[in-house]
This record gives sequence, structure tokens and C-alpha cells, in this order.
Amino acid sequence: MERVYALIDCNSFYCSCERIIQPSLKRRPVVVLSNNDGCIIARTPEVKALGIQMGAPYFQVRDQLAAAGVVVRSSNYTLYADMSNRVMRIIADMVPQVEVYSIDECWADLTGVQDREVLGRAVRARLLREIGMPVGVGISTTKTVTKLANWAAKRWSATGGVVDLTDPARQQKLLRLAPVNEVWGVGRRSASKLAALNISTAWDLAQFNMATLRKTFGVTMERTARELRGVHCLSMNEGPPPKQAICSSKMFGHKLRDLDPIRQALASYVSRAAEKLRDQASLAGALQVSLQTQVYNLDLPRYANAVSIALPAPTDDTRELLRVALAGLEQIYRPGFAYSKCSILLMDLSQRGEVTGDLFAPRPRPGSDRLMSIMDEINQQKGRGTIRIARVPAAPSWGMRREMLSLRATTEWGELIGVRG
Repeated sequence: MERVYALIDCNSFYCSCERIIQPSLKRRPVVVLSNNDGCIIARTPEVKALGIQMGAPYFQVRDQLAAAGVVVRSSNYTLYADMSNRVMRIIADMVPQVEVYSIDECWADLTGVQDREVLGRAVRARLLREIGMPVGVGISTTKTVTKLANWAAKRWSATGGVVDLTDPARQQKLLRLAPVNEVWGVGRRSASKLAALNISTAWDLAQFNMATLRKTFGVTMERTARELRGVHCLSMNEGPPPKQAICSSKMFGHKLRDLDPIRQALASYVSRAAEKLRDQASLAGALQVSLQTQVYNLDLPRYANAVSIALPAPTDDTRELLRVALAGLEQIYRPGFAYSKCSILLMDLSQRGEVTGDLFAPRPRPGSDRLMSIMDEINQQKGRGTIRIARVPAAPSWGMRREMLSLRATTEWGELIGVRG
């Protein structure tokens, strides 16, 4: 039986979340900013029409946004994670198999489903009705063509947000219309190189010589072209391999000079990196701690340093990782500087069961695996930071600057939206 996939992708996800909890924004242009209100990371179609680019520094476009009446919001990751979970639960309730691809999109296996387009429209209608989340649904026989179908569903409103490209004739029609840079996996640099070979559309890429594509771009581009031809190369739950290094790094909300608040920030970053480590069932054999002042401010003394430390034994225990990381921070910290950022990088990663333990290495703390598992489970159910390392305060002074933060209306009792009768 021929495989059939659907890609369900939320429209301008961060901005849509903001509109859901504040309905008055539904007809107003909205942008969402990155950490510390730095750059634009999400924008509604009205903002795109103004020519505001993704990634534009906020301070450069602040006046333009204000003149156009654009509503600006700081990143509300707690809200976005909760909305994502709600969306994925509804989708999983309606389709045979789901693969969560990112916070705002997932694959569904519709093999054997008869009325695929009807199902796609039912999923879209239920998400709008129960959550208020607009989505596009693309359906086809390979993941790469399904991605293009989803692009078409969002681009042309006449589709009603759902495009079924299981018919070969319809596939060919869209491939001839779609620019090559809209193909999944084709970035700006690759698109420029493809243009030099007179490849401007998805159809051109699908018809190009496979041997030349492999020689020029590698096996990934060849596989993309074959998928455009209808050759099944990517299966459900066929994702990238586990990461070989995990980094957690953020700019402080303001510059820090004293060591103690930097220790607190590092503890927070180590905790997050350890969660990611356990999520992919890996152990870290080494870590790197780095600390730096602001690079571009020439009026202040500049300093940057890093130290790499091998761990006594591979581990995913937050406490062990933090103990070594704090020792590294002590080595590189120098008084007298205004620090803007610290980072933790977990390295020398291995999967559980891959590495033979060292007989002379210190034994892990009793119950370590169980404790970490319980912490992760509670934080996943109740919200990140519900249980945390004691060194991390509940409301840190060094936290991200988020001056335009919306309510955490779905996860915090004190921020529930009130309704008057």
C-alpha cells in the first residue's frame, strides 16, 4: 500500500498564541521578539507585507512598527509550550499515527485513510474551534512533497488551508509552480548554487541528473530530488541522529559583575542542558564553561574565556554536571568586568549502553537515574522549573529582559483571564 503523509503546521505559531489569549489582537499585526527583546522571531502576514524581515533587530525597526500600529510581544515560552501540547493532543486523537516535528508542526501517517482531505479539514476545524489555532494541512505520498503541499495550503487561501497532492497530476502542477527555495531542506546557499545550474523550481530539481546532484551537493540533496519524483526515502519517525553536543546559553537580562548571580545563571543553564541530554538518552563525558563581556561595547573593558573539563564518568545527573561546571566557572571568572553572557556546552556524548564503564570511576549517586526521571516528569507535567536546583532562584535578577510579556494565561493561576457576566 502506498504511504500517505500529512503535515499539520500552525500558522505564525507564536503570534497566533498571543492572539488566542488576547482576542482583540486578531485583526492587528503582531510580532514576537527573541530573548531579551532582541530580534523579531515571529510575525503575522500583515507585518511581512510591511517588508519587516525575520531576524531584524528590534531597535532598528521599533519606530516603523509603532507607526504601523504593530503590537510587539516578548517571547512567552511557557504559553507557547502549553499551546503546543494542546494542539498535539488533539491531532493525536484524530489521526492514526503522529510524529511531532517541532513546537508548531507534526507529521501524520494517513496510509489507508480513505477521505484524507475530509480528515484534514476536520482536524483544522477542531483546532480552530477548541483552541483557536489556525493551521495548514498538506497531504501527499512523500514527506518532501507533503511539505510543499503544506506551503501551498498556506499560500493560497482558496484551498481552505488543506491541499491533497496524492494525485500525480496535481503534484506535477505544484512542482512547476513552487520556487526551489521552498523545497524542504533547500537553504539560501543551496538555492543560489542550484540557480547556477538553471534549477529555479521544484520541478527542475526533480528532473535534474541525480549523479550530478550527489556529486555537487551530497546524498541529502539527491534524496530530496528523489522524494520530489515520488520515491519514498523518508519514513515516519525518521529524524536526525542524537546531537553530538548540547549547548545552553543566554544573554543576561543586565550585565553582572559579582560571581554569585553568575553561578545562579550557570546553574539554570546546566539544568536545561541536562534535561536535553536525558531527553535523547545520552550521557556527557566532558563539558565546557564560557564567560564573556559584551563584544560590541568599546566603552567597557572586554574579557572572554572558556575552560573544558573531562567528567570523572559519563553522566546525565544535573547535580554532577553542575558541580564540575561551577568549578570551571571559578577558574575563568575575573573580577572587575561587566559580564553579559555565560554558556555551558556538554560534549563527548554517548548513548546509554554504548560505553563500557570504567572500573575505577566513582560510582553514581544512589537513586540518581530515578531522581532525574521524576524531576523531568514533574517539570513536564507542571511546567519547567517546578522542581529546580536550589541555587536557581524563582525570580532571578539576571533573568531575560521581557518588557512586553503577555499573560501566562493557560499555566499560571494568578494570570488567568477574568470574565465578567
